[in-house]
Amino acid sequence: MVNINTCRVLSWPAVSALPQIYRELGKDYDERVLPSIVNEVLKCGRTVSRLIHENLTNCALRFNAVLDDVSITHLAFSPEFTHAVEAKQVAQQTALRAAFLADQAIQEKQSIIVQAQGEAKSAELIGEAMRTNKGFLELRRPEAARDVANMLASSGNKVMLNAQSLLLNVTGEDTEELLKVKK
Repeated sequence: MVNINTCRVLSWPAVSALPQIYRELGKDYDERVLPSIVNEVLKCGRTVSRLIHENLTNCALRFNAVLDDVSITHLAFSPEFTHAVEAKQVAQQTALRAAFLADQAIQEKQSIIVQAQGEAKSAELIGEAMRTNKGFLELRRPEAARDVANMLASSGNKVMLNAQSLLLNVTGEDTEELLKVKK
């Protein structure tokens, strides 16, 4: 509910109707007419200031009064209305947050799918390279040795390994074992 507690109205009498106003309503016509027509209009049209102004102007013209300005100077909303507006805003923000989280989840899902597809394709290509060219594994050996060495170097433990464990056996004696070639 909206309460309009104060409405300011500036008016003057229609000059052409001054004799009629004086005869029918007297000198204090504005004090007799305006309060009643303001209350009548405020009861009918609280929604928009423009409608109030139009209605007041039309009512005042019936009494030959011209309204110069109409202003609503104090407007109060009931606590229930204020609470309803706040609840609506919270609900809208919650809905927007939920939509954002849903979009974010879809993007994360798509990212995981693309990453998995890339890893699968990489594994497929590496497997194919290993099947078609046994030398591919020999080319990857130094890279694997470097990865193992970096991992051990970053560890705080002291580790003693032979060249075979680091995949640095450059003589190639274990190549057949690594490639698992059946004769």
